[in-house]
Amino acid sequence: QVQLVESGGGLVQAGGSLRLSCAASGGTFSRYNMGWFRQAPGKEREFVGGINYASSIRYYADSVKGRFTISRDNAKKTVYLQMNSLKPEDTAVYFCAVDVHTRNPGISQYDYDYWGQGTQVTVSS
Repeated sequence: QVQLVESGGGLVQAGGSLRLSCAASGGTFSRYNMGWFRQAPGKEREFVGGINYASSIRYYADSVKGRFTISRDNAKKTVYLQMNSLKPEDTAVYFCAVDVHTRNPGISQYDYDYWGQGTQVTVSS
């Protein structure tokens, strides 16, 4: 069993930055692939980005590529999402998730086994 707790969300103006953190407990964090997803009101949960256990593979959704960066610190059992040049359309609840069984980070929510409770990000225009 893996528990995840996100933090760092908030209200920011368009063009601003936020860094989300996701702290893990339980399991063996250094062996797991991690992902970030987001869900806006009335929309389905969508993939934002993923990182493998060794930080050697990173995927991003086209909508955030070049603006968002995923990183991880295995010693701290934490994964980060640095979000720059934020846009109003980035407004959503952001979730981190653990993928314990696939070789590379999945891009579907169904690839992930454990989820955090989410943190709200609101970008004002």
